[in-house]
Amino acid sequence: MYIMFPIAWMYYFGTNLEHRFSVPDFWPKAEETYKIPFEKDDIHGELERLKQRRLERRRLRLEKEDMKSPELERREGS
Repeated sequence: MYIMFPIAWMYYFGTNLEHRFSVPDFWPKAEETYKIPFEKDDIHGELERLKQRRLERRRLRLEKEDMKSPELERREGS
């Protein structure tokens, strides 16, 4: 009994693991992953895209802060 239980446990959980405990479509397919640019033009294009994205986020953040600042000035002025 003491010997068979661990052996049975290991056999049950050790066989067919890839089907029993797998998550279907866990890893992304090659066309769904990010592709690193290697060519000079592609790298410059990617840098420009990231710069535009950063500037857009900065603009939105500053607009949001400007909308909050009059509210803070009213509170401080009272």
